[in-house]
Amino acid sequence: MVVRMRATRSARNNRRSHHALQKPALTTDTKTGAIHLRHRASAVTGSYKGITVIDMDAKAAKKAKKAKEAQTAR
Repeated sequence: MVVRMRATRSARNNRRSHHALQKPALTTDTKTGAIHLRHRASAVTGSYKGITVIDMDAKAAKKAKKAKEAQTAR
């Protein structure tokens, strides 16, 4: 199929005017001062809205165990 009407430069640029990249919305944690994305748990503390939702100690232990297993497999 062939496009019947060629889009003008103006129409093309008007469409692309909404394609600009935006800066991510960042929030600073009030207790620790860690910066994280809005509406998401902090990757440093594992807390969201003052509630700990991710056990960061267990996550670090799991990562260390996995790294140790990968080291011994070599």
